[in-house]
Amino acid sequence: MKIGFVGLGNMGGPMAANLAAAGHAVVGFDPVATGPDGVDRAASAAEAAQGAEVVITMLPDGAILRRVAREVIPAMTAGAVLCDCSTVDVESARAVAAQAAHGGVAALDAPVSGGVAGAVAGTLTFMVGGDADAVAIVNPLLAVMGRNAVHCGGPGAGQAAKICNNMILGATMIVTCEAFALADRLGLDRAKMFDVVSTSSGYSWSMNAYCPAPGVGPKSPADNDYRPGFAADLMLKDLRLSQQAAAAVDADTPLGLAAMQLYERFVEQEDGRGRDFSAMLPRFERRGRG
Repeated sequence: MKIGFVGLGNMGGPMAANLAAAGHAVVGFDPVATGPDGVDRAASAAEAAQGAEVVITMLPDGAILRRVAREVIPAMTAGAVLCDCSTVDVESARAVAAQAAHGGVAALDAPVSGGVAGAVAGTLTFMVGGDADAVAIVNPLLAVMGRNAVHCGGPGAGQAAKICNNMILGATMIVTCEAFALADRLGLDRAKMFDVVSTSSGYSWSMNAYCPAPGVGPKSPADNDYRPGFAADLMLKDLRLSQQAAAAVDADTPLGLAAMQLYERFVEQEDGRGRDFSAMLPRFERRGRG
């Protein structure tokens, strides 16, 4: 397929590279990042979109997505698909879908889970919102970039699934870190705690697959001085999106709100910026109850 790819940063770059390595003709644009090998460079987002059967975007936020959509949709061929893999607010996803329909193209919101490592390895999970016919067109590309794609419903459903998932993840990581810090003060060996919790009712992805305690469980960013696999800054962004969505539909999410407030403090007032979101553990190690 001929693919336009807008946004070639830490996530988009390896995703585009995997598509090119699979034999697709990929033309990419990014105002800052250098494109990976195998991806031809365009001078603008509109140029990358010209003649493409599918245009994929991986962008920082909803405002940038809306701006890029205004640029690329008029340049796209009728019947092409705009597949946004960014994590943005639900309303932006739905606004872009409406704009695309008006312009004669299809639009999908397909945010991802799996981080940079998943983007490089081609093992991402895609949560997809939009028309089933457009999903069928894009599915072969998602299969190159990831190992799982779930069609969650209509426009915005992919973003809704992503922010609900990451609200769970943020809160779960916090309490996992709290538990390790408490175990330390109670004199419980971390490895013994992991052996118990990872095989009992405390089981979670945060504990079993991404343990925040260095030297315990499978290798994770904790074993690399908390260099980010998934940055605390990005977790804060997703938690803010969850609370924006909760406010819009009058949903009561007290733990999601508390998680957002704690990551705000960690990133904006403490030393969390640029660190992995599991670096909450050394934060709790240093703190008392007050």
